[in-house]
Amino acid sequence: MQPEDPPFVPIELDPTFERQVQKLYLLIAYSRWLVVGCLWLSVGVLSLWGLRYEINLLLQYFTWVAVRYGLYYNPLPTFGLACCAVMTISNLLWQGRILLFGLPPKELRRLAKQVQQIRQQGKSHPLWKWICQ
Repeated sequence: MQPEDPPFVPIELDPTFERQVQKLYLLIAYSRWLVVGCLWLSVGVLSLWGLRYEINLLLQYFTWVAVRYGLYYNPLPTFGLACCAVMTISNLLWQGRILLFGLPPKELRRLAKQVQQIRQQGKSHPLWKWICQ
């Protein structure tokens, strides 16, 4: 059994430390959106290319049967588009939760521990120049 986390107490009240935690959070948020963008530019484009005939059919005669036909009988492009959509929606929900309610204390502690590890390792850490400078 692991001991429970103590109630949230700011690890350091140093403003530079808080700024570094904020930089780490922003770096994580931007990298998540970068992954989503790359996913759309690779898998999303290939999936749409695989559905080009069905999309052309939908542009001429839109029916829900045509949508069902296009998605049901092309499982690989459908799976690719579903992956892109799910990643986008999960990222929106994650960032929306943080915008509405702020960072949860557990997540804030985790980010603070990561910043402390980056500080301890020094310039040899790959994130040193983005977080600590």
